[in-house]
Order: sequence, then structure tokens, then C-alpha cells
Amino acid sequence: MDILKKLLSTRYAPRWLVLQIDILISLAGVVFGYLVRFNLNTDNPEFRNFWWALGTYALLRLAGFYYFRTYNGILRYTSTQDAKRIFWALISGTATMVFFNLAYWFALGRMFLPFTVILLEFIISGMAMMSFRLGIRLLYAEWKRDKKVRSTVAIYGAGESGIITRRTIDQDKDSRKRVVAYFDDDPAKWGKFLDGVKIYNPDADMVAALDKADVSELIIAIQRISRERKEQIVDLCLRAGVQVKTVPPANDWVNGALSLKQIQNVKIEDLLEREPIKLDQDRIADQIHGQVVLVTGACGSIGSELVRQVLKFYPEHLILVDQAETPLYELQLELEEHFNFVKFTPVVGDVRCGEKMERIIKAHRPSIIYHAAAYKHVPLMEANPAEAVRTNIQGTRVMADLALKYGADKFIFVSTDKAVNPTNVMGASKRIAEIYVQSLNTHYAAQGKQHTRFITTRFGNVLGSNGSVIPRFRKQIEEGGPITVTHPEISRFFMTIPEACQLILEAGMMGKGGEIYVFDMGESVKIDDLARKMIHLSGLTVEKDIRIVYTGLRPGEKIKEELLNNKEKTMPTHHRKILVGKVREYPLDIVKKEIDELISLIGPNDNELVAQMKRIVPEFVSNNSAFSSLDRLDLTPSDLQKPFKGASVGMN
Repeated sequence: MDILKKLLSTRYAPRWLVLQIDILISLAGVVFGYLVRFNLNTDNPEFRNFWWALGTYALLRLAGFYYFRTYNGILRYTSTQDAKRIFWALISGTATMVFFNLAYWFALGRMFLPFTVILLEFIISGMAMMSFRLGIRLLYAEWKRDKKVRSTVAIYGAGESGIITRRTIDQDKDSRKRVVAYFDDDPAKWGKFLDGVKIYNPDADMVAALDKADVSELIIAIQRISRERKEQIVDLCLRAGVQVKTVPPANDWVNGALSLKQIQNVKIEDLLEREPIKLDQDRIADQIHGQVVLVTGACGSIGSELVRQVLKFYPEHLILVDQAETPLYELQLELEEHFNFVKFTPVVGDVRCGEKMERIIKAHRPSIIYHAAAYKHVPLMEANPAEAVRTNIQGTRVMADLALKYGADKFIFVSTDKAVNPTNVMGASKRIAEIYVQSLNTHYAAQGKQHTRFITTRFGNVLGSNGSVIPRFRKQIEEGGPITVTHPEISRFFMTIPEACQLILEAGMMGKGGEIYVFDMGESVKIDDLARKMIHLSGLTVEKDIRIVYTGLRPGEKIKEELLNNKEKTMPTHHRKILVGKVREYPLDIVKKEIDELISLIGPNDNELVAQMKRIVPEFVSNNSAFSSLDRLDLTPSDLQKPFKGASVGMN
């Protein structure tokens, strides 16, 4: 037994050896069939063809086993596929022998060998060959149990994916894991056993079962599970000190087979994702299909995903504008190699450069422009307000004016929740850009002329975007900590990149012009809770393995973000996740005058620049910033905020 176990631990049985054993089993079946048929009487005249029968069966079974490759399966991993191959090899050989026996009888008037022998050989060979393989599998399983088990595992999901996961664990020669429990939401499975492992009710029995079996790891093997259910399971496991992993979608398995290396820790993004968005695909396709589409900031987190989403609707041509050369080249390669899309023009350029942007728009005449180019990092823009004004305000003005001049059908401006009651330069710059875009639409709509429809979309933080908190926390965890959180109470809204871009497409489709669309961001998430959960999901312990350090709010940073200020309200749309924010409208001539004044102040004195921003957006009150002192000054209100004849300064 020890020698056999040693053999199991070091190598696989050679194919020629398995083939020889199978043939010997078949020949033994012939011998046993003869002895049973003639009551062990070897002197019976019917024994005269015995040796010929052995030779015939040897050749017949050799041909059948070779054709159906019964020896190809690894014995320790015997499966139903091996049983199917054995069955077809035996049934085809037996059928051939029956045909030969009948032909022999018609030709010579007697049987080559009794039909009883043929039947017994078929039954004995089938049972013996499968018993041999299952025996090896059981011996291997026993040998694995004797190995030092490093961790006990539970599997959530006792369906096909769960069975494959169990088999993947058992078949990995380097694995020191042992599956000790299944959990499943199907009441019909509770209390039953799967390959000797009990299936439990996750709601009633999970805590006790995890503790009783000393489970250190739970693998979520259900392919389709709601975010809410996954979060429930993860929270329960984290409270029990059990690490949680997940099986990737079957489409991501390598060559259709699951690998142990593909079973990864649950990511925090999995718990923050919402249910998939249902888009009005037909209406979006009607607007994008066959159109020329321009995307600014095309290499950014939002811009690049917008490009991927737009491709699904087969535009006539795509113009990709970004000032980052290397990311633009990488996006170009992605479109060519991964999407096999070549109808695009990459442009290295800055949206602040009016001459270059005009050449591009004049040459291609895009009908839809998605303006995602912006500076977005709050502390950097607080230190560089002139750059925020140049890119976020002047760059938006350049693109919006050109869209109008060259007859673009729609201009979709990507804004942020930081534009609401801004406490920083970045948020204020985006709010001013919103005001300009909306005033353009209001002005030309009032004239009753056909014009570019200007639409604004506003949402919060995007999961996994460049510079966002989750990649930063993940890197800090990989480096051993500490994780830096600015404030214990700080919270943010989160949305996945694909979800944000899908809603941009949907809002762009439904927009008639002048709207500020606000996206349903779900519940606000405390960053401190986010950090703690990420530490636990990495299999580590807060403070013991990774410390959390509170660094204080950064310049311009809020404790909580908002999607609407308290003077605004929303109206529903046909899409439950998209609302229309009803905001104050401003006359275009005054907006232009104020922005001209703002741009003229770009220079060495940032205080004058920011003071003008505060005049334009009086709700802009700096927080934890060097510009907070400006809030105490008696700033003269800008013309934008004064009552003016013939214009509404209230709610629409």
C-alpha cells in the first residue's frame, strides 16, 4: 500500500500499462465466462475454441480501446467521460463479436463461442475496468487525506460550478485544501451529501458549520449571484474570520477548464457593483450607428470605456482626442487588435488649443461629441487653480463653441458631484463649465433655431478609475500598509466605470438639450469601512497586519459629497437610475462676460482667480484650503448673480 501511495504521489500511470491492464481484464472476463458457462468443466468439447477466443478478444479489445482511447484518462481523476469511453469501446467490441459469432454459425453450423460467454465478458470487463479506476481514485483521495492539510474549504453553491470547483481542488497535485462543506440556497439540497460532503442551509447553518469544521476559506462558486446576496455571504464570513474567494465566470476559464489559480479573493468592486443596467439599445443604436463620434479625454478611465461602449453601436467613424501620447497609442492598439476596429482617428491634442480642435472638428464634422477631458484630482487643482480654469472651463468652452459652429447634433458634457456646493477649485471649475454649457443651450433654444443640444451628466466617484481610492488602498495593502484615510467619517458615492459610461450613453440619447442628468449612485459608502473590508478580503487583520492611519482632510475635500445642492430638485425620467436636475438658468451674454473676466485673471495671483470663481459660484465655500480666507471677504457679487431683466433666476 505504501509503495502504491508513493507511486500516486510522484507520477501518472503510463498509458501502455493502463492499456495492458484493460486487455488482461477483458481476457480474464473471457476465462471467467467459460468457467461459469461450463461449471468449471474444462473437458467440455465447447472448450475447443477457448484459445482462439482469447486471441480474438485480445485483438478486438485492443482495437476498441485504441480507437476510443480508454487509456487516455488519468486514473486518479476518473470521471463520467472515462466511463462513457469504456462503455462505447466494450459495446462496439461485443457487437462485433456477436456479429462474428452469428456469421460463424451460419457458415459452419455451430457457434464460435457461447453467447453466455460474450455476455459475461461484457459485464465483467465493464465492472472490473471501472472498479480498477475508481479504486485508484479512492486510493489517491486517501493518500491526499494523509497529506498535511493546510486549510479546510467550504463551497457556496452545490450545483455544477460547485462540483467543478471541488474537483479542481482535489485534482491539483500541490493543493493542501480539503472541501468539508457545501452551502446552497436550494432547500431541496439541504441535509443531502455530495461526494460525501454535506450541503447546509447558508442562512440557518453557516456560522455553526464554519465553526464546527474550522473552515478557513469559503469559495463562492455560483455563477449568477446578486450583489446583495454576495455581500451578505461575505459579511457573514468576515465576521467569522473566514477568507472569501470567488470562481470567475465560465467564459473566463482557460480552454473551458477551471484552474485553481483562477479562484481569486473577492474584490471590493464585486460588493459595490449594482445590478446590470438595462439600456434602450435600439434608441442608442439609432443615434450612434453610422455617425461620426468624437471623444475628448479618450484615454482616461471614463473616456476609454466610453469608446468601448460606443463601438458596440457601430459608429461610422471615431475621433479620439487626448494629450497623453502613450495611453492614446495603447488605446489605438486595443481597438485594432482586440476589437478589430480601424475606422478611427487618434489625435494627440489639448482641448484648450482652439486652432487644433477646430481643424479636427472642421475636417471630420462629428455629430456627437462626448467631452470627458478634465483635470479631476482635488488637491492638485487646489494647488494649481489656473490649470483647472484652463482645462475644465476654457477647454469645455472651446469644444462647446466648436460643436455649435460646425453643427454637431449633441454635445454631452461629463461633470461631477463635486460641482454641487463646491468646496474646492476643481468642483467649482466643473460647475462653471456646467453653467456655460447650459446657457448655450438656453440661449439658442429661446431663439427657436436648430442648434447643438448641450447635455450634462453628473455622477460621483468611479470604481477603479485612475487615481481613485480603491487602487491606492490595494497598493498600500500589497506593500504591507499602512492604509491612509483622510477622515474616519468621510464617505463617497461609487459607480463602476462601465455603469457610468452606459448611463452617459443613455442620458445622451434621451436628452433634448439643457438638462443636467443626475445618476442614482446608490448609498454613500464610508471610506473607513471600505478600507477595513478590503483588508479583511485580503485575508489580513486590521491593526494586526495592516494599520489604518488618519491623515486629515486634504485641501478642498468634503466629508460627504452631494449630487444636488439644496436649491435644486430632480425629476424622474423613463430610466429609474437617471434623474433630471432642475437648476437655475443664466443668460449667455453675462456668462460669457464673467468667464472672460475669469480667464483674464489667469496669472501669478491665484487669489484673484479663485475670488472670481467664488463670485460666479457663490455657493463655492472652500474647505480646509488656503483659499478659505477669501470666503471671509466681502466679495462684490458678479453680474451673473444679480437680478436681470427678462431672465429667470429661480427654479424652472
